[in-house]
Amino acid sequence: MIVAIALASGHYGLTQQFASSSERKLFTAVNRERELQGLPPLHWDPALAAAARLHAREMAEHRSISHQFYGEPSLAARATKAGSRFTALAENVAQAPSAAEVHRLWMNSSPHRANILDPQMNAIGIAVAERDGEMFAVEDFSRAR
Repeated sequence: MIVAIALASGHYGLTQQFASSSERKLFTAVNRERELQGLPPLHWDPALAAAARLHAREMAEHRSISHQFYGEPSLAARATKAGSRFTALAENVAQAPSAAEVHRLWMNSSPHRANILDPQMNAIGIAVAERDGEMFAVEDFSRAR
């Protein structure tokens, strides 16, 4: 079963550091979608990526997707603790077998698509944790200060 949840609120910086090729693929896919809509690309925020990475690991540990597990800090608290400075936040989470499928799910879901194409957002951090052949993916978006 593939599940996805959304929390609403050229070149794509490929010199950035990614923990996995799946994260790179998702970053490229997001900015390609934005380019097709005439929107500026999102820049990579390492602090958002760190916050997303902790949350992706939580999801993999729980073998479930959620924006916040019991006892886990909120998205805003996770991003702040990681050092991100923002005026707005949004998050996409998903579970699927591949980065391509995660991106397809997000683009076929109105709330996820809205986060990806939000013209107010200018930064992103992406993380993927894998467990038992499933990918647990997080995209954290912000309007960075």
